[in-house]
Amino acid sequence: MRVLVVEDEAVLAEDMAAGLEAAGFSTKICRDGEEAWFLGDTEVLDAVVLDLGLPKLDGLTVLRRWRSAGRTVPVIVLTARNDWTEQVEGIHSGADDYLTKPVEIEELVARLRAVLRRTHGHAGPILRSGVITLDTERMRLCVNGKYVALTQLEYRLMAFMIHHSGEVLSSAVLRDHVYGDDESREINAIEALIGRLRRKLKVKCIETRRGLGYCLKDDRP
Repeated sequence: MRVLVVEDEAVLAEDMAAGLEAAGFSTKICRDGEEAWFLGDTEVLDAVVLDLGLPKLDGLTVLRRWRSAGRTVPVIVLTARNDWTEQVEGIHSGADDYLTKPVEIEELVARLRAVLRRTHGHAGPILRSGVITLDTERMRLCVNGKYVALTQLEYRLMAFMIHHSGEVLSSAVLRDHVYGDDESREINAIEALIGRLRRKLKVKCIETRRGLGYCLKDDRP
């Protein structure tokens, strides 16, 4: 899952990105409103963490422009502590949730996971697709109730695919959401990663759709 972190305080931005990476997300950082508006308008993102006090273009303006343009990406806004007017204005402008500064990374991760679950129609942290279950809080995947150890990249790929279970996802989309801005990764890196996953899962749940991409299907009889 790919998250854009929009924060002009360099240390805070790096801390949030590091915490999200450790929790299985792919992240990109930008530090001003103009770049944030452009990225949100042109790139495919799973969620955005958006500070309101940004240079060049404030966060509320960025959010309103996205919503006016029909961009539905989930957004968590960062507001000043105890400034309830900012929080209310952010929600009215289209934010899905808010956090007050200073940010606790564990709370950010928890709120982000919850927003993503709601966006994709999941009621709780345990996501299911056929015989596969993914515990997004503990970052544990099971097949038929048996735990399967995954690398960070394998977890990112499975988390994205299970959130989009039943959808055909191109190799380019999977690469962007797993590797982010690592342009050195070729499309065949996804093919190799899916090959490793299939061997670990030992069930025929990831279908190849020739010329289109891959689909995580319901593997129940």
